[in-house]
Amino acid sequence: MSVQWGESPPDPAGRRRADGGLRTDPPEDAPGRIPVPRGGRAEARRAAQNRVTWNRGAQNRAAQGRPAPTRRRAAPQARPHAGRRGARRLIAWSVAGLLVALAGAGGAVYYRLNGNLRSFDPDAIAPDRPPEPTADAHGHRPVNLLLIGSDSRAGRNSDLGGGDEVGARSDTTILLHVYADHRHAVGVSIPRDALVTVPRCKLPNGTWTREQPGQMFNSAFSVGNYQAGNPACTQNTVERLTGIRIDHTIEVNFAGFAAMTGAVGGVDVCLPNAVHEGDINPNLGRKGKVALAKGRQRVSGQQALDYVRLRHGIGDDSDVGRMKRQQAFLASLLARIKSKGLNPATLLPLADAATRSMTVDPGLDSAAKLVDFALTFKDIDLHEVKFLTTPWRYNGARIDLVHPAVDTLWRTLQADRTIDGQDATGHQPDAAVAPPPPSPASPPSPPSPPATLGADGAPIRVTVHNGTGTPGLAARAAETLRAARVTVSATATARGGARAATTTVEYGAGQRTNAQKVAALFPGAAVAPGPRAGISVRLGLDYAAGAAAGAPAPAAAAPAGAPARLPAEVVGGARSADDDICSNVSYG
Repeated sequence: MSVQWGESPPDPAGRRRADGGLRTDPPEDAPGRIPVPRGGRAEARRAAQNRVTWNRGAQNRAAQGRPAPTRRRAAPQARPHAGRRGARRLIAWSVAGLLVALAGAGGAVYYRLNGNLRSFDPDAIAPDRPPEPTADAHGHRPVNLLLIGSDSRAGRNSDLGGGDEVGARSDTTILLHVYADHRHAVGVSIPRDALVTVPRCKLPNGTWTREQPGQMFNSAFSVGNYQAGNPACTQNTVERLTGIRIDHTIEVNFAGFAAMTGAVGGVDVCLPNAVHEGDINPNLGRKGKVALAKGRQRVSGQQALDYVRLRHGIGDDSDVGRMKRQQAFLASLLARIKSKGLNPATLLPLADAATRSMTVDPGLDSAAKLVDFALTFKDIDLHEVKFLTTPWRYNGARIDLVHPAVDTLWRTLQADRTIDGQDATGHQPDAAVAPPPPSPASPPSPPSPPATLGADGAPIRVTVHNGTGTPGLAARAAETLRAARVTVSATATARGGARAATTTVEYGAGQRTNAQKVAALFPGAAVAPGPRAGISVRLGLDYAAGAAAGAPAPAAAAPAGAPARLPAEVVGGARSADDDICSNVSYG
């Protein structure tokens, strides 16, 4: 056998020692193999003594011609409590390993979210901002959140939104005011076609634009022609318009919105009639298949996007009706999230979906900040979350904001009062100020609205049809009904037949008494049996004439130091997050 230089010769079993030396002990399968002792020094000494004694005995037996004895390995003795200590050790290491794995997974999620998030330049926020809101008696402050839905066609958005327009526009803008008690909130939709003043905004080259009066509100998002839009300019515009300081801004595009709806397992919505492909895409040139069915349904992804962007084929095809559906959708989304529990287990997958297509202000530029902010909403009661649209009127193809009603709305939020004039700051600074006593010469107060409960004690439900051809009347009548706390199931334009001269309240079997209560809200209205179950109001030319001649409802007297009360039609037009999803989803 040849041995290479630097190698140790093999042992009889063909093995070498790790240190390169020779193995002098016999292999394990050889006769007389002594097991390597294990344990402390004392045990090693005993093993060495046994080896000497055993070898001497083996030599004597060999000299006498007797076979060598077979060495038996003694069975190890179990140490006391060793099994229990081993089990406890195994459990401890398993738990520790699980905690490490969970921490690593959570860290990976937060790391991914941080990588997804984009924030806009803090230097793009206007320096001349409204003051921060004051804290209440408990040190809590209200929070104002600006939500922007972008219709950017960049990336996958072109597949979801259709078209190939360059740049981005704000498809939806809602100012969400969370009261200081963090138990009430109100979301105000700002019409994208409203004519406003766009203040100075920062451009990509670092310069600032000039102030631009009389511009459409959604043009602020397009300033600078950024591919992903300009949320900082929209925030500047809202602060200039409202006098309210925006604490945080979140902008989500088509892809992010679609992903969010999938992350919560879909959102429940409702439509008064079926919507076809041609309604969603008027350039299709044909009616097409049904894209969204009539009635209740759960939508996500593309269908959810179609619902909130839908303008045609429902109501008067206006953006006002679309804002109502967007409010209904957000209310349903909030209810869906709260039903799953406002906790990191629910919020992290939702944030992971949203942040892939989200731009935020610098104050929300990390996953931890975003989740912590979302958790502040956990105590809000759905019934105390209201949605409404700024007081408005048509100005040709555009929309004017109605003054002083819209100014009263902004002052109401600045004072942290609910839309019905209640103080939500946790203290009552005006409680000691009593309203002046009525003058003897003052006319008597108008009677309170009639009872809104039916004969069976259940709420009265009504459908409103505009039979005049004058746009917007059905929505106006619906606001009157809601102010009297009557549930409006739907509004629509009456189709076919001549224009009705007189407003008529039609009723189905067993609904005559309820119909009379509804008719009391429309002076001169007739009451007659109808072909369908339930109650429906068909507006006539008499209602149109009264609406044209009527003045805005006067603001009620308010305590000293508090803003004036909002008009009844503004308060009555609001929806709560727990309202029926089939009500108040169209206009005209």
